[in-house]
Amino acid sequence: MIDPKKLAIKDFVYELPDERIAKFPLPERDQSKLLHYAHGQITDKHFKALPALLPPDSLLVFNDTKVVQARLLFSKETGGIIEIFCLEPVAPHREVQLAMQQTGSCTWKCLVGNNKRWKSGAVQLAFEGGILKAERQEQLEGHFLIRFTWEPANLTFAEVLEQCGKLPLPPYLNRGLTPEDHTRYQTIYANQQGAVAAPTAGLHFTDQVMQHLQECGIYTAYLTLHVGAGTFKPVKAEHMEEHEMHAEQLYISKSFLQQLLQQLGKPVIPVGTTSMRSLESIYWLGTKVLRQPQLAEKDLHVSQWIAYETAETPSAAQAIQALLDFMAQHHTEHLHASTQIIIAPGYSFKICDGLVTNFHQPESTLLLLVSALIGENWRKVYQHALANDYRFLSYGDSSLLLP
Repeated sequence: MIDPKKLAIKDFVYELPDERIAKFPLPERDQSKLLHYAHGQITDKHFKALPALLPPDSLLVFNDTKVVQARLLFSKETGGIIEIFCLEPVAPHREVQLAMQQTGSCTWKCLVGNNKRWKSGAVQLAFEGGILKAERQEQLEGHFLIRFTWEPANLTFAEVLEQCGKLPLPPYLNRGLTPEDHTRYQTIYANQQGAVAAPTAGLHFTDQVMQHLQECGIYTAYLTLHVGAGTFKPVKAEHMEEHEMHAEQLYISKSFLQQLLQQLGKPVIPVGTTSMRSLESIYWLGTKVLRQPQLAEKDLHVSQWIAYETAETPSAAQAIQALLDFMAQHHTEHLHASTQIIIAPGYSFKICDGLVTNFHQPESTLLLLVSALIGENWRKVYQHALANDYRFLSYGDSSLLLP
């Protein structure tokens, strides 16, 4: 077995010309190309064909997180701009869902642009009918703790961001926001506010494609992983053991787990790398609960290397049932967990049987995940995409990978 800790990121590089990065979305979501990889063979399709290409009785799993307007531009009295990018909540709630409903004040971990020009005191941002103030509390490694207060105090933080924040486009697009980004950088099924980046594999789905899935006998299910800014974090370490994966918050319903349990033995296909990481994290959460029956809800966390450091593993059914039993024991219909799982060559998939995904950056953990699924054939897939005018990254084309 490959030791993923010893993997060198330089072995996961390919040349991506800037002109191949899709800077803008296509006029219609489902008009994107679809690279169909099955049994080692590649064929070129359009995304509309996806439902008919999926294995019979497949369960397609979507991430229904919604991107929040997490970029805030504060004007100083001198005219300078301080940019604050909200990463994750700290107080009074660490859970994103609760933090977004907080009224009056809250504290978030943030990135700060032009920090050197922010000498002291609070900065403020006026919006229609109110004002938002930001105050630095503490500088930590690579980020700050920022306390926000606002008037009217009965507004939720979600409402405040909606009023005065800006959508955080991926940095590699290297352009300003356009009006269409507000709809096109959200999936049509986005529901749970809290992500700072879109689960972009889902951007191709339209109501027509969803209807076609139903007609083809494909089942659908939804979970929530709030995508963090760490999804764009470049791997700077030479070997993966030196790279720290970002943690992201995961929400799973009892009904989802019951549906997943019934699906075992038939294909489970995640839409996007975030859905895949969520599904595999569910397995490892169940394994953790089986090993530690007295585990507290606050300790529902999947560490980066758990999958490679655990010798004996239960079946997927046992792991999922353990989570259902845990929920019954704690009288809850929803689980809140966090995951840092890294899926890299050497990983043994426990739940997922394929993947719908876009084309990812060189030297990224997302490319490692694709390689874990289809092996060295990732090079063949990416070379084909480059040679056949596929568009890359968030607003780019799609692929269906069936190993």
